[in-house]
Amino acid sequence: MKLISDLRKFRSLGWSDRGLLLEAIGWLAIARLAILAVPFRWVARWCGLETAAGAEEPQESTAPTLGRIARAVAAAASRTPWESACLARALAVQTMLRRRGLTGALFLGVARGEGDVQRVEAHAWVKSGGKILTGAAGHQRYAVVSRFSWR
Repeated sequence: MKLISDLRKFRSLGWSDRGLLLEAIGWLAIARLAILAVPFRWVARWCGLETAAGAEEPQESTAPTLGRIARAVAAAASRTPWESACLARALAVQTMLRRRGLTGALFLGVARGEGDVQRVEAHAWVKSGGKILTGAAGHQRYAVVSRFSWR
């Protein structure tokens, strides 16, 4: 039943939103494969230029596409048969922004596990135009260890 509901929703979208959703699924798949099969230093090159942790991310003031990209990746990620965790989502959003010439920054952070100080948790999020497009939930808990930006 969920599949039928999802197909109806997809058919009700306009062509540009359908294309954006399909693009998001494609980039999520590529990101997941890269995370599993490629050394992280190669994935890091995909992310862009590593910049100082305190540096301000570029501002993109008039980009109505930002919200559409964020929504498309979130919708696609919740429906993929593979795990589309924060890093895959961040890489997909980042790639879709870059393809459209929009600036932003991808952040990688770490935090101690809640209740277990021996456990370390990692998180990724993307910020553009002063807004967090993906990975906003709980990102404040994480200390930024790497920041990648692109123009």
